[in-house]
Amino acid sequence: MVPGAVKLVSGDVTWHNLTALTFHYETQPLPTALAWYAHQWPVSVHKATCAAMFFIELILPFFIFLPRRPRAVAFRVFVLFMIAIALAGNYTFFNLLACVLCVPLLDDFALMRFVPQSWSERVGAGAQPAWLRPLPRPFRWARGLMLGLLTAVVLGVTSVEMLGMARVQPSVEAPLAKLHRWVAPFRSLNSYGLFAVMTTSRPEILVEGSRDGQTRLAYEIPHKPGDLHRRPSYVAPHQPRLDWQMWFAALGDVRGNPWFVNFCYRLLQGSPDVLALLEKNPFPDRPPKFIRATIHVYHFTTPEERRQDGAWWHRQYRAEYCPPLSLQGNTRP
Repeated sequence: MVPGAVKLVSGDVTWHNLTALTFHYETQPLPTALAWYAHQWPVSVHKATCAAMFFIELILPFFIFLPRRPRAVAFRVFVLFMIAIALAGNYTFFNLLACVLCVPLLDDFALMRFVPQSWSERVGAGAQPAWLRPLPRPFRWARGLMLGLLTAVVLGVTSVEMLGMARVQPSVEAPLAKLHRWVAPFRSLNSYGLFAVMTTSRPEILVEGSRDGQTRLAYEIPHKPGDLHRRPSYVAPHQPRLDWQMWFAALGDVRGNPWFVNFCYRLLQGSPDVLALLEKNPFPDRPPKFIRATIHVYHFTTPEERRQDGAWWHRQYRAEYCPPLSLQGNTRP
């Protein structure tokens, strides 16, 4: 329920008018080829799928607390939802973890379909596996007490998080606020804000090297838009960290991302570890003398544009991101 709630309380107009998905497929960190096709859907389809998403994220979670059949429905829809997200974007192991968290929605009889037949026969004959046998009474009391305390802590801390998302701040002396401050350093119970505010444009950092200050060649990062004709790829569940970090860096500026300057200097040094992160090194013989970075805004092509030259993207220059750097100093060529 929290993912849907944060979208509503964020105040983002694209979620409120159901147009967020007209931007999402194009602007997500690492889109796949299927994202290009999904982006071409009519606005009415985007709005319908956005409304369905809100139903899944806001209404369907209550099915978790209902009897067996509604829980099974929630399990199937949640898993299908995660599969759909994974097909359109590379979100590392996020979708796999979400599917694993859905397994407890199935009861023992449903789960027995996935265990070896020998176990099923033993259970049918009355010989239960150890993991199905009830705990002794003292352990049941201890388990119940621990689960009760844990539930109280989780509900208390998450209630403070939910109030914060709704712009309501409890008194610092309130017991729940004190509990929240005590638990916060463990970073185990946190607010969830993925895509709470939809990114509506796609700035991309283009890193170029030059030996003479005139001719510039671009470095290609494997799973990021760069070459306009390169097909968006699948990489999940692996997380290409540089590709992800470049997406976040493009949303800010170079002063807020000091690691990027270090990255450029490693390119100037020809660091093998850094070059191994790239799809293409345009300077295989020796490193360039200068490195610079610019910002371009990328958009998916239309079907007509793609039929003309096969490009998946088109781009427009926006601004300089990082001035030319060299090992002798920040000297413009």
